[in-house]
Amino acid sequence: MASVEITGLRKLYGDVMALSDITVSIPSGAFYTLLGPSGCGKTTLLRTIAGFHAQNSGQIAIDGTPIEDMPAHKRDVAMVFQDYAVFPHLSVRDNVAFGLKQRKVNRTEIAARVAEVLDVVQLGHLADRMPHELSGGQQQRVGLARAIVVRPKVLLMDEPLSNLDAKLRVDLRAELRRIQRDLGITTVYVTHDQEEALAMSDIVCVMHGGIIQQAAAPIDIYLRPANRFVATFVGANNFLAVTREGNTATLVSGGADITQLIRQDGPVVCAMRPEDVRILTTSSSTPKGDIIIPARIREISFIGREMEIFAETDAGEHIKAVSRPDPGIVALPEHSPITLAIRPADLSFFIDNGDGARVP
Repeated sequence: MASVEITGLRKLYGDVMALSDITVSIPSGAFYTLLGPSGCGKTTLLRTIAGFHAQNSGQIAIDGTPIEDMPAHKRDVAMVFQDYAVFPHLSVRDNVAFGLKQRKVNRTEIAARVAEVLDVVQLGHLADRMPHELSGGQQQRVGLARAIVVRPKVLLMDEPLSNLDAKLRVDLRAELRRIQRDLGITTVYVTHDQEEALAMSDIVCVMHGGIIQQAAAPIDIYLRPANRFVATFVGANNFLAVTREGNTATLVSGGADITQLIRQDGPVVCAMRPEDVRILTTSSSTPKGDIIIPARIREISFIGREMEIFAETDAGEHIKAVSRPDPGIVALPEHSPITLAIRPADLSFFIDNGDGARVP
């Protein structure tokens, strides 16, 4: 296990700033995920750690040892790629042994370490297979085995599950997390899949425009996003306008007085997660203190374990709600009037300017 410290890292491609003063502290043994949209700088950061890209300025240290000026093969890191990158002409066993042979490890130790790692990734019974005889998930595990067999201090993974089908991605992400925990290896993982990041990580680092927006535990990223970009990118959010007159703050949709909920002067926007929005029916009771918003149905999508209700308020704002399937609600026709309810504690507020910061 090894810690990773990155300080003031900058990377430019011509006049384009790919990474802007990145400072990151990754604890030893952590599963640290870089999450963000395409072009946000996450893969550039990963490849800079690996030594495939040279930074313009800044420092990278593993366990306190600077590595930014070392060539890639001397950094004691290993990388798992998106496209598997297995050698098609070598068996599973020989693919995994390749790195050890390059390091001139003796044959006896190679055999023992390859067998051990193949058992870890549950491919021991396929050691003599060729890559074309394997499924996509099995090929990706070969790539993982080849990376960890050399016992690197840090494991880097660049969207390793993106080429797999949805069901296999879910299965394999649990397997990757189990292997990482069993080995205790410090891992830096790149993905644009928010669910994948939340499910696998100890720390999620959300990036946008070459800048770190927030780095925190998954539950904090979801429940307390640092700014509007994080609130929008990680999970879904409804944003509603707030008006201020004197010392009073009011939701434009529904007209609720929310003055006591906002500890911030100036313009703000209100956010609520779809799963926190309740649809009241004629048999529903309205808990005291809930905020009520009249609306009309625009669309209802039934997706098995839940239903998504898209509504429009009397003020013309759109709200999405997610709840367990309810036959009575699913059968409602378009434009049917409904009542939405939300607890004040489930509201968040952000400064109303672009990717404005969260209001405490």
